[in-house]
This record gives sequence, C-alpha cells and structure tokens, in this order.
Amino acid sequence: MSLWKQRKDGAEAPFWPMGPFKVRLPFLHYRFEWPDYLQGLLMCAVDLAAISLMTELLGMPFEAALAVVLINGAFYLLHHLLGDPVVPGWITPAIPLLMMYVSTFPEGEARVHALIAFQMMLGLFAIGLGASGVAKRVVQLIPSAIKAGIIMGSGLAAVAVVFEEGGRFESYPFTISIAVGIAFYLIFSRHFATVQNKHWVLRVLGKLGIFPIIALAIVIAPLASEAPWPDIEWGITSPDFATLFAHYTVFGVGLPPLSMFLTAMPTALAAYIVLFGDVLQSKAILAEADEMRQDEKIDYNADRAHLIFGARNFGMSIIGPDVAMCGPLWAAMHVVIVERFKKGRKAMDSIFGGAGSFRWGTNTGLLLLPVVSLVQPILGIALALTLLIQGYVSVRIGIQEAKTERDLGIAGIIGAILVVKGATWAFAAGLLLCFLLYGWRLRAPRKEQSDVR
Repeated sequence: MSLWKQRKDGAEAPFWPMGPFKVRLPFLHYRFEWPDYLQGLLMCAVDLAAISLMTELLGMPFEAALAVVLINGAFYLLHHLLGDPVVPGWITPAIPLLMMYVSTFPEGEARVHALIAFQMMLGLFAIGLGASGVAKRVVQLIPSAIKAGIIMGSGLAAVAVVFEEGGRFESYPFTISIAVGIAFYLIFSRHFATVQNKHWVLRVLGKLGIFPIIALAIVIAPLASEAPWPDIEWGITSPDFATLFAHYTVFGVGLPPLSMFLTAMPTALAAYIVLFGDVLQSKAILAEADEMRQDEKIDYNADRAHLIFGARNFGMSIIGPDVAMCGPLWAAMHVVIVERFKKGRKAMDSIFGGAGSFRWGTNTGLLLLPVVSLVQPILGIALALTLLIQGYVSVRIGIQEAKTERDLGIAGIIGAILVVKGATWAFAAGLLLCFLLYGWRLRAPRKEQSDVR
C-alpha cells in the first residue's frame, strides 16, 4: 500500500525511523513526481560538467571522470532517502579555492593525494559536527550578519564565475541570455504565476521547471553558432571504474602522507565556511516553503544533513575523489523544486517526492548514452544557468537573514570580500565588523532587530 496517500494535513511525510535518519522510499513513502524526474534527465548535464574539472586538474580520462560522476550521483540519493528534504549538489563556490590548493602540488600521484586528503578531512569534520549535535547549534549561534554575508557572497561568487574574463558567458552570450531570461520568467515571475492557470500549455510549462529551458538551449546554441548540434549516440554509458580505482583512489595510490592531511586543514575549513552557507540556505528556503504549505510539516535537521554530506565526502575520498566536492544543496534546482511545491499538494504531494524524483532522473540520465550525447554540447550553458539561478536566490535569501540595517551593511562587506579574497578572509572580516558594531555579543539586541526585507 502507498503510505503517502494516508498522510494527514499538517503531518510529516511517512517514514521508517532509523536512529537520526528517516527512511523514505519512492512510491511507498512519497509520490513519484514525473515532471521533476524529466527535469533530472536533462539536468544531468550539470553533473557531467564536473568531468571537465577533473580532466583539467588531474589529467583524468573522460571515462574515469564519468565513473566519479556516477558514484557521486548515487550518493546524491542518500539525502532524501534518509530524511533530508533537499536537492544536494556540489560545493560550487569553493571549487576555485580547491583547484588553487591542489594545483600547488605536482600533477600525478601527489596531486591525487592532495585531493584525497582534503576531501577526507572535510568529510570527517562534517561527520564530527553532525554526530556530536554541534552542527544544529552552530547554525543558531552564528550572528545573522555573518549568515547573511556568507549566503550573499556565495551567490555573488556564483554569478562572478559566469561573467569573469574567460567565463562561460563569453563563450555562449546569446544562448545564456535567452535561457536565463526565460528561466527567470518561468520560475520567479509573478506575471507567469498568474497567467499559467489560464491555459493548459502554460500549466505544463510551469510544472516542468527548468526542463524546457535546457531543451531550448540544445536548439538555440547551434543556431547561434555557439555550440555544435548534438551527435546522438545510442546505448549505455561506459564509465571506466578500473582506471579510476587503479590511478586515482587509495586502492591504487595508497593513503596520503600525514603531512598532506595537515596542510589540507586550512583549505578544508575554508570550504566548510562556504558549505555552511548552503546549510543556512537550505534551512531558510525550506522554512519559507513550510510556511506556505501547511499541509506537510517539513523537518530539516542540520545535524542529520551534516552526517549525510559528511559521509558522502568521506566515501568519495576513498572510492572517487571529486573536485566538485559533495555539498548539502544544489541551490538552483532546490529552488525550482520548492517553487513548484509551493503551488499546492496537487502540483507536488511532498517535498521528498520532488527532490527524490529529480535525483532519480539525473541518475537515469547519466546512464543513458542518448541523453549524455544530447546535452554534451551545452554542458557549459547548463552550468551557467544553474549558477545564475543560485546567485539570484542566494542574494535574496541572504538579505532576508539580516535582522537590522547594520546587519545588511556588514553582510554586503562580507559578500564582497568572499568574492575577491575567499571565505577565510570574509569570515574573519565579518567577526571583526560584528565586534566593532555590536560588541562581544556580535549581534544587535533583540529590541533593535527589525525586518529589513
């Protein structure tokens, strides 16, 4: 029997308790959402974009890098299956930081060891915070000005990556402009939210989220001479796990020396600061959705999230070190799912149905050679699109985190420093500014706090 059909208004989606986790299976505990599954089929293009990062940094063959993407894709499913109601993804703003660190080592075994040590340290640190119960308190203890600044800064960094010199906008200006314009209209426009119920075609477009935009980009990019027409191939993809395990994991190159774990610590902490912004975003976006959808209680637990993405990073450090890392949130797609969830139970029965169906879709797409070959020419466009949506949402959510006008001013400084100097400098500047403006409390007294939205 489908347990999801028995959920009463105001209750959580049904689950099987398992320690700190809440196990939910498709069709049994949540309704499978086909629109989100279809989005996932094409949005696997963004997951595939990680291949270019690994071939560039590690010299990894395409098929071995594809094996890393497939393993990471399977790990994505752990979040909704274990009770974390998000669409997980990379730690996108920290990728340049990691690539700079790993590039300081000679290409070859030393560079692989550096990546393994970094990701293992990051995973163990997150697991430690989640298992001790500290992660949830950390979210509550961080001053609102620093929360706002980290979230805003991650959004600004995502936009900067697209428009920087040599960035993806220079390669695909026409396609990105059209795709982003249509995407923002379909997802965020009040006008479209009003008119979509007047015609069945518009209703279908509203349900499909970002799927039609990716499909449109496949056509527009060749017409604009910004990408070739796709060369469709048939069959199943052929990841090279043997090469991956033999040359890029601890099974082939062994564990890194202790010195590499020590040198990786500052970079791992800086990456966690960026990652922490995604945890804050997850909480804020879901709180907003929970307020609008009173029929389903959404339980977001930062400790549980830390345990899951910490385990993902630790696991990947052993069987498939990943330059993109394992983050708690794919902000752009999480917002697309949540926006559809807000439209009511008929549109999406449960947030777990949307998040889970989407990730089942991306995993299916990664296995199908026709899908991979179809989207391969527009991998850069898909990545740019998700970065710009993430940027929009991050800045909006970051502003909402600020409690006073002084918070907002501090957040702006933190965000700018994060883009220019990195997360460590941004966090240090935020602490200093909070101390100078608020004293040892690092935040405004409650009587001064006001809604600045």
